[in-house]
Amino acid sequence: MYAWRLHASLPKTAQPTGDKVWADVLKWEKVDPPPLPSGYVRVKLRSSALNRRDLWIGLGLYPGIRYPAILGSDGCGEVVEVNHESASKWKGQRVLLNPSLNWGNDERVQSDSYEILGMPSWGTFAEFVDIPVSNLHPVPEHLSDTEAAAVPLAGLTAYRATFTQGHLQSGEKVLIPGIGGGVAVWVLQLAVAAGAEVWVTSSSPHKLEKAQQLGAAGGILYTQADWTTELSRRAGSFHLIVDGVGGEFFPLYQQLIAPGGRIVVYGATRGNPPTLDLRRLFWKQVYIIGSTMGSPSDFHALLRFIQEKKIKPFVETTLPLSALPEALTQLWRGTQIGKIVLNH
Repeated sequence: MYAWRLHASLPKTAQPTGDKVWADVLKWEKVDPPPLPSGYVRVKLRSSALNRRDLWIGLGLYPGIRYPAILGSDGCGEVVEVNHESASKWKGQRVLLNPSLNWGNDERVQSDSYEILGMPSWGTFAEFVDIPVSNLHPVPEHLSDTEAAAVPLAGLTAYRATFTQGHLQSGEKVLIPGIGGGVAVWVLQLAVAAGAEVWVTSSSPHKLEKAQQLGAAGGILYTQADWTTELSRRAGSFHLIVDGVGGEFFPLYQQLIAPGGRIVVYGATRGNPPTLDLRRLFWKQVYIIGSTMGSPSDFHALLRFIQEKKIKPFVETTLPLSALPEALTQLWRGTQIGKIVLNH
């Protein structure tokens, strides 16, 4: 088969300002797939989607990188090979892949052997991918291949953060800082479908406009002076903040969260917070909760919710698989909102 293989990370001096920068480290080449392991199936991919994880690995900013790597955690395709009669029912089916591997038996936290599809295992930026039978799911009928590929990693992360960890209830008020990335947009779509009042922040008027088209009650530019005061004036306080940003913004959430509210953290694109007001934290009885990816139960619940509410993920950019370097560059620029999907 052919696949995009990453042979090294970009040099620290080489910013991915254009797809040619990737040429020395990321190559479309022929690889020999290993024998199909026991309990696995082989899927011919129709569409795959990018996540910021792919970019972090390409930039050498992710722990435990192993080269050469075939990246890609999201995919939709057709089962073309099985290695056991018990899996034969899947052959020829259009399937969605759960990229959360080896979660374990504890719903509260992933196991020590947990990993995400697409490094160290071979991922979906390829013609085929091998995956455990237990990680296969039929594609919801209302989704195209492109839409289905945009579901797995971001949708799962968003579902667990919003519902399993965040305990969102209909009628509550939610803040999503830094709207634009795949997970943040999924949180928006899930929370709106659940009957929440959702507000967002961004540095881009375009992203605020798109968020409101997707159901946000309103948004604010965090680049404007004293934006927290203006947001409080317009929206009041929030029962739930679902955050993947962190950094210097995180201490400000303590001003915006309602007494007894929950702040769920699934990422930290701006790093660790410089300070934390513990007095405000304990006086307001605020919960700060971590969340990463999700369990098989979370994935089943996500697909049920998508099916019930007929949710279609927001895909702003579609490109051919041959344009992976361009797609990584677009992700680095951060101007897109929603998912970038590659059609095979």
